[in-house]
This record gives sequence, structure tokens and C-alpha cells, in this order.
Amino acid sequence: MTIDAGGAGTVGPDAGGLNDDLTDADDWVVAPNSQRNFSPWAQVQLELAAVEPAESVPTEPGIVPGWRARTRGRMTDLLGEPAHPVPLAAEVTESEACGSYTRHRVVFDSEATMSVPAYLLVPNARRTRGPAVLAIHGHGPGKSEIVGLADDRAPGDTEHPGDYAHRLAEAGYLVLAPDLRCFGERADPVPGGHYLCDANLVAAVAAGRNPLADNLHDLVCALDLLSDHPLVDASRIGAVGFSYGGTMSLFLSAWDTRVRATIVSGYFSSWRAAHRVPYNLCGSQVLFGMLGQLEHVDLAALVAPRALLVESGREDFLFPIESATQSITELAAVYAAMRAPMHSLEHHVFEGGHRWDGETALAFLDRWL
Repeated sequence: MTIDAGGAGTVGPDAGGLNDDLTDADDWVVAPNSQRNFSPWAQVQLELAAVEPAESVPTEPGIVPGWRARTRGRMTDLLGEPAHPVPLAAEVTESEACGSYTRHRVVFDSEATMSVPAYLLVPNARRTRGPAVLAIHGHGPGKSEIVGLADDRAPGDTEHPGDYAHRLAEAGYLVLAPDLRCFGERADPVPGGHYLCDANLVAAVAAGRNPLADNLHDLVCALDLLSDHPLVDASRIGAVGFSYGGTMSLFLSAWDTRVRATIVSGYFSSWRAAHRVPYNLCGSQVLFGMLGQLEHVDLAALVAPRALLVESGREDFLFPIESATQSITELAAVYAAMRAPMHSLEHHVFEGGHRWDGETALAFLDRWL
């Protein structure tokens, strides 16, 4: 008797010492102990189901400070060694009148080998220092979408533009909107169907870097630029972002206390829930070994007691409303334990899916900035 080796020839009794006994099911075929799985994503799901958080979210006021310090430590470890600071060397390359404000294209350095293009929207009526917002785009065209130069809405959606940087500037805020790495002017060429965030993750890991940590560093530099601007009150800076921009506004505000008010739209729920959609997270939204070590609610607890507005769509299957609501409930206990100002934590739930809403955004920023 012979065994077909998948087209690689046959194996007989004189080949490699094998004999007919190996084909006897009683000798070498063993019934599996569980259902077979061929999916790498499903394997992570099975492992994630067994993961316990490093620490549960506490509610007792006396425990919260130590827990936040340990959470900050885990975040620091996951982010790794920070980039070496360099002078920003900011310059304005072009300017254009946009009604009530002027849009400047600016470029600044974040590393010796990396520069950041951005739009700076300056209200024409601004004469003295005042509030400013760092506006962070999501997946799509980059900064051009949120300043109103590109439209990445779903076909047929005429009611929900994602131009929140433009709208904030019209409302009187000085706004800085940079391109994150892999987006807009910072997008490298890739073949059709090849996702740049994931391609960049491969290159970054090979060089010992992490894309999320790199983008976080660029945004810290963006805060430096805003803080130094002669028309900005450095004590009145906010950060807003949708989807991947929500990822980065949450991380930035947890990391840098200069952010006084934060809007996280289309993101806040939990990694445990978001990872249930196989294609949801990209190469720019993960830290090595983060599951079980750090959750959305942990990051938000590092924002407390500063102001935080979370936007959630009831039909957003990428970041489920049930998980978002549960995380907000846990987070509210932290805000209460820290004696945060009333209404400093808001959860705006709207009818719709994965999109920017903004219905309460301006009133929220006006209150806290």
C-alpha cells in the first residue's frame, strides 16, 4: 500500500523505513480534542476570550491614583523608546483665504528624518491668544478631508460631511490639521488592493518602530507647534478625531496633559469588541502585546478628570454601542472617584453608523476651552 504525499510522489514499504502499519488508523490517526481551526484571526479570538485584564477598573477613590500610575506605566512600556526630539523648524509654504479664516499649509520636523505637512486654519478675527484645536483625520484622504478640500462620504450620504476642522475654524477656533503617516501627502505608493497602513507596519517592525507610537510622537510635536503659536493660549488646547483620528485623539490626550478637552468619535468601545471584525484594526492602530494590558477605558481614565466627549453611532458595528456604553459606565466611576467637574464626561449617542456626527461638539468645546 502507498500514501499519496500531495503530488510529491508515493511512499512504499521500502522508503525511509515506513511500512503498512503507519496507514492503520488505530496507530497514527487521533481524533481531535476540539474543533479544527485554520483562521489566524479566529485563533486570536480564542486566545482573547481567555485574556484577563492586567487590572480591573477601580471605583474606590483611594485606589484610583495608584491604578492610573500603573496604567501609565503599561502604556509607556507598550509605546517603547520615544523618538529623539528635534527643532520643529516650522515654515508656511502657501496661504489661501477661506471666508472667515485663512488656510496656511505648514511643514514642521518631528524627527531628523521625518517632516509633517499640515493645514493651519487661522480665524481672521483672531488678534490675541485664544483657544485652539488639533484636528486629527481618520482613514481616507487625510487632512484635506477634514478641512473641506476632499469628500470621503459614503455614496448617497449628503448630510454628514467630515469637515470638522473647517467647521471649527468657522466657529472661531484656530485649528491645526496634520497628515498622519501613510495618509495625504505622506502616503507612499502601493499596488492596488495593498493596504498602506499594513505595509508600513511591516517596514516599521523591521526597523524596530511602531506606527502608532510614531504618529503619537508627531502629534505631540503638533501640540508643541500650537503651544508656541502667538495666537494660541497654551492652556486652552483641544483634540478631536474620528475613527483612526479617534484612536489618536484618545492616545494623545492620555499621554499629553496639555490637551484640555478631547472628542473621540467613531472609536471608543474596547479592543476586545472591535477585534471581532477581522478587518477592523489596521497596522497603524495596534501596539505589540496590547491586548489584556491596556483597554480603551484605561486610556480614557488617564484623560480624567479633563473633559472628554465620546461620540457613538447606534449602528456602528465596528465599535459596538453595547461595548461603548459599558466602557463609559466604568469610566464614569473613575471620573466620580477623581471628583471631576460635572459634565466633564459626555457620551453622545446618535442614530447612524460609522461616521462623524458633531451635533454636540461645538457646545462641548465652547464649555471647556
